[in-house]
Amino acid sequence: MPTVVGVVFKEAGKIYYFDPNGLNLKPGDNVIVKTSRDLEFGEIVSFPKDVPEEEISAPLKKVLRKASEEDKAKVERNREKEKEAFEVCEKKIEEHGLPMKLVDVEYVFDASRIIFFFTAEGRIDFRDLVKDLASTLKTRIELRQIGVRDEAKLIGGLGPCGRRLCCTLFLSDFEPVSIRMAKEQDLPLNPLKISGICGRLMCCLKYEYDAYKDFKKRVPSRGTQVETPRGVGVVVNYNVPRERVIVEVGEGLRFEVPVSEVKEVD
Repeated sequence: MPTVVGVVFKEAGKIYYFDPNGLNLKPGDNVIVKTSRDLEFGEIVSFPKDVPEEEISAPLKKVLRKASEEDKAKVERNREKEKEAFEVCEKKIEEHGLPMKLVDVEYVFDASRIIFFFTAEGRIDFRDLVKDLASTLKTRIELRQIGVRDEAKLIGGLGPCGRRLCCTLFLSDFEPVSIRMAKEQDLPLNPLKISGICGRLMCCLKYEYDAYKDFKKRVPSRGTQVETPRGVGVVVNYNVPRERVIVEVGEGLRFEVPVSEVKEVD
């Protein structure tokens, strides 16, 4: 089986696998690898491990070397140049009167290309803008339109929970989230309460969805008459995290019962 290490190019970015090339690598090490975008500076996020051949997307590229102090200094210089390029691009967008919002700028490692990330309501004809930027910045230019969820991941921020956005901390890919997930978890269907700062349904709606779905398959539905150690009652609600059913016995008398102590009345 081939041996691989996981590499990311941005915090909480997608993990790509490379051949460690015999190097002694561990999480946190910075490395230089060759990708479709040429040389790139990345960070190791997993120890070398053996994986089945079928799980590898061929061809498996090799880690070229550990990043040197000079490589790290180059990355820092690129970060400074990105700030300047951002200001230049914003000015050019205004001059060309284009209905687009610049979100982020990224220099590739060898500074041979600059990638501008932007959002817009529809398709944008930015050919003249690209020519103008190339003439001003003297390098290859790439403009890439992204969605609002990608924008939130790039910019960052705090979610309704008060913590950093999940997409900036650990979500390497966005997974589909539906209103059904909120319904299954008995959450209020008010868009203001179940939407993130990107305006889309919160990614965290998916985290406990399977647990709620499994729980409700194993317990009597609401309105069902059940036997409990405290008498016969009707299921009115659930406490899923505690694996309990809320039963009403008599008018207004409610209590929680472990799932194992609840039995449907025949």
